[in-house]
Order: sequence, then C-alpha cells, then structure tokens
Amino acid sequence: MAELEVLRDAAVLIDGDRIAWVGPRTEARGIHSAFRMPRSALQMVEVRGVLFPGFVDCHTHAVFGAPRLDDHQRRAVGESYQAIAATGGGILQSVRDVRDRTEDELVALTRLRLATLLAHGSTTIEVKSGYGLDLEAELKQLRVIRRLAAEGPATLVATFLGAHEVPPEYRDRCAEYVRLLCEEMIPAVARERLAGACDVFCEPGVFSIAESRAILTAARRHGLAVKLHADELEGAGGAELAAELGALSADHLAGISEAGIRALATSPTVAVLLPATMLFLGKRHHAPARRLIDAGAAVALATDFNPGSSPTVSLPFVMALGVSQLGLRHAEAVQAATVNAAAALGLAGARGQIAPGFAADLVLVEAADWREVAYWLGTNRVSAVWTGGLACPPPAAPLSLGFHVSQA
Repeated sequence: MAELEVLRDAAVLIDGDRIAWVGPRTEARGIHSAFRMPRSALQMVEVRGVLFPGFVDCHTHAVFGAPRLDDHQRRAVGESYQAIAATGGGILQSVRDVRDRTEDELVALTRLRLATLLAHGSTTIEVKSGYGLDLEAELKQLRVIRRLAAEGPATLVATFLGAHEVPPEYRDRCAEYVRLLCEEMIPAVARERLAGACDVFCEPGVFSIAESRAILTAARRHGLAVKLHADELEGAGGAELAAELGALSADHLAGISEAGIRALATSPTVAVLLPATMLFLGKRHHAPARRLIDAGAAVALATDFNPGSSPTVSLPFVMALGVSQLGLRHAEAVQAATVNAAAALGLAGARGQIAPGFAADLVLVEAADWREVAYWLGTNRVSAVWTGGLACPPPAAPLSLGFHVSQA
C-alpha cells in the first residue's frame, strides 16, 4: 500500500468513458494517431494541481431525514451509545424519521448530499439502507438510491442493511425479525435487483455471530455479495466471520481482536476503517490500521457519512485522519480511498486507478504536492471532478447536506 506511482507533467487520454492512455505529457502530442483518432476529434483540457483517481467512498448511509442533534449533545455530557439507543435515540430515531417521509422527499434530501460528496471528490459512493427496518421502508430507501443512480453523475452502489438494528416492534422477538429478513426482505430486494450486497451490524447487543451468519447465508443464496459492520465496539468475532464467508469487506473494526486481524490478513476481505466515526463519537481509540497492514490485510478508508455518528462528507478529511490518527503513510491513505475502497465494493478492476481501461473518473486537487490531499483539515481543496470522462459542473448553490433550515 505504500507504493504509489506519481507522474509529473503528465497527460491522460480519455476515450468515451474510459481511460485510454496515461504517460508523460511530452509523449502525448502524437498519441492520438496510435488510437486512430483524428486530431480534430481531440478536446484538450489543461489543468494545474494534482490529478487523482476519483475517490471511492465505500461506506455511507446517505439516505436519511434529519440530523440526530440530541444524540450529539447527550454523548457530550457522558451518555454512552448504548444508553442513548436504549431510550429510543440512535439508529431507531432515524428509523422513525425515514418511515414517516415520502420517497420523493428522501430523493430530494439525498440528491443534495450526493452532490456535496461529489464536490469533495467522491465519484463512486456506496449507499446503504438500514433506516427502515421493515419491508416497505427498506425498499423505499433502496428505490431512492436506484432513482439517484440513474440521474448520475456519481456512480452509486446500493447495499441492503435491513439488519442495522432490531426494530422496536421486534425488540423481544429478534429470531422472528431474522426470519423476516431471510424469508421476505432479502428475497424482495434480490427480486427487484435493488442492491448488490447485504450488510449486517454484527455486534453484541445487535446481531450475534449466529444471526449474522444466517442472514448473510440467505443473502448469498439469493445472489447478493456480503459485508459486515464488525467489531466496532468490541472484538466479538465479526472479522473472523467476514473472512470465513469471503465478505467483500469488514467495516469499523475499532475493537478487532488479534485473531480477527490474522483472519483478515489471510483473506481477500477488505478492512474498511472509519476514523471520522470514532472521532465524532469522542472515542480515544481507533481501529489498529498499522497492525492490519503489517499483518498483510488490505485496508480502505470511508466516511461512514450518516446523521448520528459521522456527519462528514469529505474523504480527504478522512485521509488526513488516516495519517494523523491511524498512523498511515500518505501513500497508504490515498490507496485506501481509491483502489482498496474500490475492492471493498467489488470494483477493483474498474475504478480507483488512473490506468488504461479504468473508468475516466478523475479528481483535481489544488496542491503543489500530492501528499497535501491527506494533510489539510477543514477546507475542500478539490477544484474539479470528472465522472465517465465528463466534467461535473460546480454546485449551483453553496454546498448543502439537504437539511431543511427554519429561521430561529
């Protein structure tokens, strides 16, 4: 992960929505002839700064209603994540909110958030459901993602997270909810082709190892890839289960055990780390990125953008946290937000690199040194974005996270 190729005074040739050639700019003048392109067909764009592959945000929960401001304040005065959830806050507050909103309203809110993520360089974005926790509300979230994916310009990857929490109506009947997930919800999602993967929050007090295995086995039976929220608060075997099932990714991992590190290091499962979440929750420990990498695991970074524990839209900010909080080298942070993040979505052969055959998703960063992308905090240095070879227009209005603001 520390090996990053950096070209200076370079050129990129785009043909359609793919990269056709990359090399020194001195070799670019006649390259069109090698691809049998008439010179008149070329459109030249000169840029200054550092050109990166489009960033891949491989873990977000962008379809939601309002921010969870009460949770934020309660944590500030010492209440735990578990205590807040036990009194109806946390994920279940967002569930009530999403259930009450129309699909069109969620589309409008999410559209603004995706534009903000894109303006910070995320050209491929995984979006999970998980704030519905019943069949209709989960399908509503996934249809929002499908509608916005058709609009573009960012590439959206939908993941079904019906096992985000046990809904209140099943609080004392978790086994029945697991059966509902396996026998009704997963088949409906697969039948409508609304998601490519299924995720489970595998954590003590949420879904056990046995319950998670049952849900993900049902998902695989219906043709879905699998992912896990694993070992976020304590090491309970989630990483080991991810490796056992050949999951695309195991995400969070702040509480991962040594056995979990060894399991991921010998598997193709990507360890997706979310340092902004731990920072926002006020935690003093982070996922052991250095130990994971040194053991041989593939590590990715993501925002975990959501209304309760990580209201950030900036992968460059997360990259900077990767360096300052997780001990990553700058090159490792870039790899973690591009090619490894693409691997966490099953897209390593198509996105996350500036290389021939890859999607022409590019991000221009205003910087003199490529390491600055993982350095500056609190400012957006992204000056231009291309998806599928097309320039994305800057937002028409100041960047918005899609919240309705009323006068106070």
